[in-house]
Amino acid sequence: MSTQKALYLPELKGKLIIKERDIPEPGPGEVLIEVHAAGLNPADWKISELGILVTEYPIVLGLDSAGIVKKVGPEVTNVAVGDRVLHSGFRNVRSGTFQQYTIAPAEIIAKIPPNLTLDQAASIPLAAAAAAVGLYYRTGTDVISLTAPWEKGGRGKYAGEPILVIGGSSAVGQQVVQFARISGFSPIIATGSLHNETYLKSLGVTHVIDRDASLSALHTAVKKITAKPVKVVFDAVSFADTQNAAYEVLAPGGKLIIVLPSAVDEDKTTPEKQAVMVYSSFWGTERRELGKNLYAELTGWLEAGEIKPNNIEVLPGGLVGILSGLERLKKGISAVKLIAHPQENA
Repeated sequence: MSTQKALYLPELKGKLIIKERDIPEPGPGEVLIEVHAAGLNPADWKISELGILVTEYPIVLGLDSAGIVKKVGPEVTNVAVGDRVLHSGFRNVRSGTFQQYTIAPAEIIAKIPPNLTLDQAASIPLAAAAAAVGLYYRTGTDVISLTAPWEKGGRGKYAGEPILVIGGSSAVGQQVVQFARISGFSPIIATGSLHNETYLKSLGVTHVIDRDASLSALHTAVKKITAKPVKVVFDAVSFADTQNAAYEVLAPGGKLIIVLPSAVDEDKTTPEKQAVMVYSSFWGTERRELGKNLYAELTGWLEAGEIKPNNIEVLPGGLVGILSGLERLKKGISAVKLIAHPQENA
């Protein structure tokens, strides 16, 4: 077989269509993956409808994948044909994950342990990248620069220091909570729906603040939990109202990590408190070393249950099912990751 089916975005703000395309060949240091499970992310519909992050078309969307290695390029030694792997995709025709076969750099691929299904594994890559980059990326000045738990002295280093996660039930929020637990943060405070409280606490959250409560009362709610200054806040939602509420909680000398451009009111900003935007990808050379270090640990953490996959919901219809899934993401979902099966379209 030399061709495959892929979900294309043909042009800026165009209509998503399924087309046949050639199956690409892996180059040096690359792997060809047969995609069995592709995770949906809010970025997918935003790229499609808002025309952000992409300048060249056509592209294949999709930023999460789990599947089987079918070919390896020269210089690849960490994975072999037949391995079950997970990885993050990229925004182009060759490496998007909303297709039956995709190309990825071998150094930012992790093997899937036996205790995880392919569907579960597909819920992890992009969210884990956002969490790791937000917390541990250390190059440049506009970063938070925490010591990663895989570094010497990093595991449990932040014991006794509070952290606030806005949107703890989101895919990114769930991964942030788990990294925070491994890093030792306590208390780990998260906003979320109260019906998800038990689940969030199973991941490491110590205190859940009802996301439906007034954001204007967030600062007061946090103060009731801890008297210590909160110097790390991760806003996995990053709407204007959540950013402003999070910024109010943030102590002088602290950093607010956001996943969208800053929307903090200018009259509230101060040089003592910084908002840092996350670029949740290891594909660029700037963050590649961080990605390599994380992926070197990830399989073991997943096997030991230290990092758990998100709750999942499999969409029917393969690539076709992605279209309705993106519509659901636009409206907002909580505590579940939508997964598609591209091979159903074979």
